[in-house]
Amino acid sequence: MGKSVGAIELSCIGIGYKVQDEMLKAASIEILIARTICSGKYLIVFSGGVSDVEAAIETGLTIGDSAVIDQLTVANVYDGVFPALSQSVVLSPEGIDALGVIETFSGVSALVAADYAGKAARITLFRLHIAMALGGKGLLLMTGSVSDVTAAVNAAAEAVRKRGLLVSELVIPRPSRELFADYI
Repeated sequence: MGKSVGAIELSCIGIGYKVQDEMLKAASIEILIARTICSGKYLIVFSGGVSDVEAAIETGLTIGDSAVIDQLTVANVYDGVFPALSQSVVLSPEGIDALGVIETFSGVSALVAADYAGKAARITLFRLHIAMALGGKGLLLMTGSVSDVTAAVNAAAEAVRKRGLLVSELVIPRPSRELFADYI
């Protein structure tokens, strides 16, 4: 998997399939996620070399036109994004001093939040939930020290706020262990 990642979220499923096909023809990319998501949208997440990801995004924006809701290109994505996305992170009860939550209006903006959070502080991303069963929203959960989680939440929220897609941001100090039952 390349360290560069791209994502595009579209308001139309049919156009989503067309965009995916044209991006695959335009660049050497690996599709990581390509599926319908809640509220009748289509999400494509892919990786590859920087120039291939940029070419695929350019193609997607051209073909998708007014159906594009959100898009992302990250040349060096934070390593913790993909384990959190696949929900393969197991937490240790030690070191859970705070819970950070970012909620976004789009799945792509949740990827943006995850990248910013992971690069801003020493945190563990343990859940990155994109759109399914969320009405098309994105959700990011992280843990670590209160100061690190606060720094990560602030960085992630600011990045998503600039896109106009932030729903909520919060830090819960000393959270109940029951909140983490599925991850410990």
